[in-house]
Amino acid sequence: MKLRLPVVSVYTVPTDAPEADGTLAWNSTTVVIAEVTAGDATGTGWTYGPAAVGDFLRDHLAPLVEGRDALDIPAAHEAMCRAIRNAGRPGVAACAISALDIALWDLKARLLELPLARLLGACRDRVPVYGSGGFTTYHDTHLAAQLNGWVHGQHIPRVKIKIGQDWGRAVPRDVARVRAARQVIGPAAELYVDANGAYTRKQAIRVGHTLAENGVGWFEEPVSSDDLTGLRLVRDALVCDVTAGEYGYDLPYFARMIAAGAVDCLQIDATRCGGLTEFLRAAALAQAHGLEVSAHCAPHAHAAAAAALPNLRHIEWFHDHVRVEDMFFDGALDPTGGSVTPTQGIGHGLTLRAEEVQQYQVA
Repeated sequence: MKLRLPVVSVYTVPTDAPEADGTLAWNSTTVVIAEVTAGDATGTGWTYGPAAVGDFLRDHLAPLVEGRDALDIPAAHEAMCRAIRNAGRPGVAACAISALDIALWDLKARLLELPLARLLGACRDRVPVYGSGGFTTYHDTHLAAQLNGWVHGQHIPRVKIKIGQDWGRAVPRDVARVRAARQVIGPAAELYVDANGAYTRKQAIRVGHTLAENGVGWFEEPVSSDDLTGLRLVRDALVCDVTAGEYGYDLPYFARMIAAGAVDCLQIDATRCGGLTEFLRAAALAQAHGLEVSAHCAPHAHAAAAAALPNLRHIEWFHDHVRVEDMFFDGALDPTGGSVTPTQGIGHGLTLRAEEVQQYQVA
């Protein structure tokens, strides 16, 4: 069955409050959606990034897949990867490939009338999640309400907040927020932090020792993820897990990070790395080196593939993306109890509410 020309749309959704992490601030989220059709079935994929991702997808990638066999996803994926050689893969091109690849997998499962998790071969029925948000712009009451909602409302037993405010120049507030978070969630829940690369190497080690006193078990990007030596030094110095990988746009990136011994758990983002095709490859690479993996952001794009991974730790229930995906799709998952079940429904189980979200469309 042959693929028709994919349809691309771009939407920008304002955040529900000002947001920032250690190195960036924002007030909106842009989602690029790809829809690809064969026969009577349509597959949907998406990524988060600038509107330019949609332009690139529409102009350079969509014509490449038109007319191809809908079941031969590796062929379409390889054609896209080869076509962007001179454009450069990291960033816009990789995100565009990712959105279309996710749509192709959703379409294949729908054509075969299978849940995507079953098509890939599930090794678990439920996928663990962790609540993620805790932006540095949140005041104490806002932070407490969000954490309470996850841990005591939805019974998600693991949560993550942002630290590293102002490129690491507000360490006392970082530490105070971690202590406040621990007080809110209690001693039993797991507490994670994400510095988004804001600290220097020794600064991260000093902060990390204080984090350990508050039971923090996950220290994400304590230094820049480009500093593999720094990540390794911090990892060796601390008892908590050091994690990174969200900026992996191709398989060699993950190979370098693993070879450097830079992380205890490898993060992978299917909406950036090249879709579910490359997500599964990166997870297999990690497993070969004895590492678990965690899916970064875009939880509904990851849930089905995550169910297929024997070395999965969890997926990130990221506030911004959960909010967008709940607004944009029918079939959103319920994380109550700390996990989701992606093995129900056909494909990834989500259907775009095109009319309801039209007000956010920018292209």
